[in-house]
Amino acid sequence: MSITLAIQVHPEARPSPLEANERPSIPAPATSGSAGLDLSAWIPEPITLRPFQRARIPTGLRMAIPHGFEGQVRPRSGLAAKHGVTVLNAPGTIDSDYRGEVAVLLVNLGDQPFTIRRGDRIAQLVIAAVAHPLEVRISEGELPATARGEGGFGSSGVNGR
Repeated sequence: MSITLAIQVHPEARPSPLEANERPSIPAPATSGSAGLDLSAWIPEPITLRPFQRARIPTGLRMAIPHGFEGQVRPRSGLAAKHGVTVLNAPGTIDSDYRGEVAVLLVNLGDQPFTIRRGDRIAQLVIAAVAHPLEVRISEGELPATARGEGGFGSSGVNGR
């Protein structure tokens, strides 16, 4: 399936001291098999996240995601594995009707400070189809039974036995 994702530089995404001809990075996949498009930081000065500190990192971009789809903002595995830096509300959702600047909520769960610079790839954007229910209603009586039942957090065990 192929869709068109319209992307623009956000009109207010020109914080000084950025150069007049410099523009935010357009999201792109790192490889031909990448599921996500890399999102980059668009910040005037480096931001250092201390351990357990979080920050809203702008991308300088806004986009028009087609109706019936959402943008999922996900962590980059290398940042998480090497530095403990991840997306706080993973996956963050960009709704199809949102037209503001896309930002990423990063948190440093590592034990060392981590510095983000303009142009650093900080997250990935995955475009996914969304199924909208035709009807939402309160169901009277019992819900249909399943083998799992009410088993929730940890109910299937660690090793699958």
